[in-house]
This record gives sequence, C-alpha cells and structure tokens, in this order.
Amino acid sequence: MFNVMRAELRKLRRPTLLVSTILVVAALTALFTSIVYLRANSGQGNGQRGEIISPAILSQAAGLVYGFKIVSFFLGITALCVFASQTAQEYTLGTLRNLLVRQPSRMKILSGKYLSMVIFAIALVTIDALVAISVSYGLAPHAKVTTTAWFTSTALSLLGRTFINVLLTTIAFGTFGMILGLLFRSPISAISTGVIWSLILETILGGVVSSTQKWLPGQNFDNIAQGGSLTVSYKWSMGISAAYLVIGFTIVALLFKRRDVAN
Repeated sequence: MFNVMRAELRKLRRPTLLVSTILVVAALTALFTSIVYLRANSGQGNGQRGEIISPAILSQAAGLVYGFKIVSFFLGITALCVFASQTAQEYTLGTLRNLLVRQPSRMKILSGKYLSMVIFAIALVTIDALVAISVSYGLAPHAKVTTTAWFTSTALSLLGRTFINVLLTTIAFGTFGMILGLLFRSPISAISTGVIWSLILETILGGVVSSTQKWLPGQNFDNIAQGGSLTVSYKWSMGISAAYLVIGFTIVALLFKRRDVAN
C-alpha cells in the first residue's frame, strides 16, 4: 500500500496539477479574503450570503480565521474534482490494469490512492490557511482592524479547531468525489455530477425546502467547516456526513473489487 501511495503522490506532484491547483486556490482565497477587508467599512455586504462583517467583528479572535472559513466550500469543490478525476481516469486511460499487474490487491490500491489524496488535501488546506491569514493581517490596517486579539490563546485555539474542521470538510468533499469517480468510472461524468449536485441542486433544494438542509450531504460537509449553525448542529453534520461517506465508500469499494477494470 505504501508503494501505491508513493506512486500516486508522484502523479499528484505533476506541475500541471499541483502548481495550477495551488495558484488558483491561493488566488481565489486572496480575492475573497480581500473583499471582506476592503469592504469592511462600506456598510455593505462583505461576508457570506451578503452579511456585513464590521471591523469590530474582525478585531475579535474569530477575525483571524474568518477569511479562511469563507473559502471552505471552494476548497471542498476543488478536492471533489481532484479526487474524482484521479480515481476515474484510471479506467478511462486503462492504467488500472497495469497497476493490478504490479499490485493484485485492489483494496491496497484503493487505500493507497485515497491516503495519497488525503495528503494532497492537507497540503492544499495548509497553503490556503497561510494565504488567508497573511492577506488578513496585511489588510487589517487598511480596514481599521486591530489584531491584538489575534495573538491570544483563544485565537490560536480557534485557528487550530478551524483548520481541523476545514480539513475535514475538504476531505469529505474529496471522498464524495472519489465515490463518484469509482461509481461512474469517467472523470467528466463524476466531476459534472458532483459539481452540479453540490453547487446547484443542493442550493436550490435547500432554499426552496429549508427542512432538507440537515439531510443534504454538501450542506453538512460545509457546515463542519463553519463549526455548526443555528439550524444544523456541528455534531449532526459530523454524524450524517460520516454515515453518507462510510455507506457510499463501502458500496463503491465492493464495486471496485468486483467489476471489470475496463471502462
């Protein structure tokens, strides 16, 4: 399994994938975080869903991680696309057959691939956190935000919890993408289904029938990064997300073990 993981990490280190993904994520993180601070004194919406985040709010301990938290959904969608494409393309390119020649155990291949992509997700979230915090600190004087509370034990503890929660959200979306990749065995089908469901269908369904929000996987994945909400608790999102992913991954793992390796 270690050899499979190392081989998969070699693929993930390709500049066309690694560098482009990091640059896009870093650029969008910097953009969204900048909007929060540049519009902090405008009296207009500068936060999630048009919320007004004032300098007073940003001056609190939670201001250190606000820019980091607002991009959690985007990080999740990015992980979904990467996990799905890296899984499904083994069928499309026909490389899975070659992998099975070197490692006959399909479960070791699946485990190694998954662990390597989790490492990729950790690196992505770490870079994103560094960019968001750096931009926040750099723009704080312009937004008339005092950063004294950002260096307290409360703020650092909050940063640690937020990092773990955003990482869990990213891995959850990525696992969802891997499930779709194994199910459809086509990168285009897996990515389009995951993105359309998470970005469009869940948004519409949750907006029209608000009671469904506590049951929608994408909504619960992102709610973990936010530390819970008034309508859906953190513990509920953790539990329902784990249930969805464990059941889904178990089903596709059985399919992966039994189905033909060709697409």
